[in-house]
Amino acid sequence: MTATGTTLVTGATGTTGCRTAARLTAAGHRVKAASRRATPVPGAEPVRFDWYDPATHGAALDGVDRLYLVPPVGDSDPAAVMLPFLRQARAAGVRRAVLLSSSAIPEGGPAVGVVHQALPGLFDEWAVLRPSWFMQNFTGAHAHADSIRESGTLLTATGDGRVGFVDADDIAAVAVRALTDDRAPNADPVLTGPEALSYDEIAAVMTEVSGRPVVHRRLSHDQLCAHLAAQVPPEFAAMLAGMDRAIARGAEDRTTDAVQRLTGRPPHGFREVAEREWAHGR
Repeated sequence: MTATGTTLVTGATGTTGCRTAARLTAAGHRVKAASRRATPVPGAEPVRFDWYDPATHGAALDGVDRLYLVPPVGDSDPAAVMLPFLRQARAAGVRRAVLLSSSAIPEGGPAVGVVHQALPGLFDEWAVLRPSWFMQNFTGAHAHADSIRESGTLLTATGDGRVGFVDADDIAAVAVRALTDDRAPNADPVLTGPEALSYDEIAAVMTEVSGRPVVHRRLSHDQLCAHLAAQVPPEFAAMLAGMDRAIARGAEDRTTDAVQRLTGRPPHGFREVAEREWAHGR
């Protein structure tokens, strides 16, 4: 790894942002930890940052030469706020940007896919990380984890579809390499764990790890869409339900060697992560 300047980590209190900030500071890199409330992050400089408040953007970018970008949560059109910020970042001297996207969203696709498409034209050094679904969805602050704790159920429209779930720690490890290696990846790797699992199989592992019965309740696409629409905007609910339907049709039934190739070690398995994190609710 090369000695770096300062990295602005957006979403620094979130699932991948906090892990990326921690790994960067542990390796001796300077970090500005961005969040809406400028929440303190060990070893980093906290800075107030809100995607929807341009008045926070200039101070956050001051002295920064690289970015870790977590799109605003629940926004079906993140490009509307992200692209003006990225143009401002380029003008301010940022030279490398690493964007968190999704294995389910291709370049030029909906939502963050638009930002993915624009990134290479904005920065000479870039990466778009496209992780599969997070293993932490079943152990941390996520609707699936809450449902497991509250009722012992997983609600999806995925049917028998399988997913190469990935550990957020592995995503962060790749992000740090993409941010600090001498050469930027200039690529959009799909990140997965070592195996593709169905939600029935996830429920079976969580039954053993949690010590209580966990069942996968299969919903139709329309049932899931209605369920989600009670919690998030309708457009975002429809997009999420559509992703479940794609899983049911086999879109995420794959694994890749990207974590091994980019970090030099194999990705963590689901049981290992669930046992590590369930009791702590991480």
